[in-house]
Amino acid sequence: MFKMTHVIHTENLTKHYGDVHAAEDVTLHIKKAEIYGFLGLNGAGKTTTIRMLLGMIRPTRGSAFLFGQKVGPGNIGLWNRVGHLVETPYFYPELTVLENLEIYYRLRLLKDPGLLADVVEKLHLSPYRNTKAKNLSLGNAQRLGIAKAMIHRPGLLILDEPASGLDPEGIVEIRELLSDLAGNHGVTVFISSHILGEISRFATRIGIIHEGQMIHESGIDQLDQSRQRTLHVGTLDNKQANEILSNAGYPADYLPDGSLEISGEAAINHPEKISALLASQGLAPVKILIEEENLESYFLRIIHTSNHSS
Repeated sequence: MFKMTHVIHTENLTKHYGDVHAAEDVTLHIKKAEIYGFLGLNGAGKTTTIRMLLGMIRPTRGSAFLFGQKVGPGNIGLWNRVGHLVETPYFYPELTVLENLEIYYRLRLLKDPGLLADVVEKLHLSPYRNTKAKNLSLGNAQRLGIAKAMIHRPGLLILDEPASGLDPEGIVEIRELLSDLAGNHGVTVFISSHILGEISRFATRIGIIHEGQMIHESGIDQLDQSRQRTLHVGTLDNKQANEILSNAGYPADYLPDGSLEISGEAAINHPEKISALLASQGLAPVKILIEEENLESYFLRIIHTSNHSS
């Protein structure tokens, strides 16, 4: 049985479209004030899962719970606590940014006019408040979509690729905004993306979905421990250096530039021993450094490993 501390809880959430298994037994447990990065390639099942969380599509089997309440027909009051942006933001193209938000404000039956000014300021939309929505850049249209999701100050934000179309400055602003909402206001954020590097900057936990199945989940602090590291060594005679290293129990591979790569933990944890060994044989390294797998390579390796194990 799930605990009430879980803002999002799913049990074997599954969606089939004929022979296509868009989501298969997706189980999530996400607590209050977490920023959960839901990662996957395009077509992995991210949006399908989000649509089931929001009651937009009915699962083939399994259940979703938000704030301890089952998502399903008739549970209308639940959506007062949820804000969302799924795929493309929708708005009235002939109306201004402010007019669009005013309509959404009225549809939400909100009673605090300060909410409008607050969300416009937080999303940096003030310069565009009188701009027709159809004339917005892709990035500012995305800001408008996020503003609509946030206007009622929900306790849960579900955002599908919210950084799409934003310039680097805009991405940083959204990152800081979401971090503030979670850290200082207790808002739970569920954010999908295909870019691990960006999500890792502010998420507290990540889950990777691939071909409809959850294949990995970890706290963000575990990423550094999971990424592969290798020791790169270069000398004036790499062939001889390779023989010396191999004889000493440090097998190495050649890199494209002819230098050597050692993957053994003994060498990685003590590069000074490798340096001293080679120097003692008259081959002091001209290059020695530890290379750490970048986040995108790690992401793709996890997916590649899943493909070969399935």
